[in-house]
Amino acid sequence: MRRKLPFLLFILALMANQARSQSNQEKQVVKAVEKLRRAMVEGDRQALETIADEKLSYGHSSGLVENKSEFVEKIVTGKSDFVAIDLSDQVITVSGKTAIVRHILNASTNDGGVAGTVKIKVLLVFQKSQTGWKLLARQAVKLT
Repeated sequence: MRRKLPFLLFILALMANQARSQSNQEKQVVKAVEKLRRAMVEGDRQALETIADEKLSYGHSSGLVENKSEFVEKIVTGKSDFVAIDLSDQVITVSGKTAIVRHILNASTNDGGVAGTVKIKVLLVFQKSQTGWKLLARQAVKLT
């Protein structure tokens, strides 16, 4: 039993370190989600270009799917204008260099000068790169 105790302590230390690392990764993803939210409200081209991966697939609840340049252009030009975005019920799962984020998005919009509101469920997929977490995919669905 004495010979097994150091081994068990080593395993427990590894598990604790892994849990701490996972928590740190999740905090980084939370920051990436907030950066995306802010960039969308502000229509910040540079921030949107930075957070979005080159291979972005951005799906709307209407079924429309955009690539990175289409997504950025629509936000920056105000065709898709978010006045305010509130995220709730957020759940983050990190697996290696991939993070899955689910939340409910409540927003005030002013698309093309027409005021409105949006309440949808959103799935985000982030991929870790050398420069941080990048949005690789997004899919929204209408709440039922």
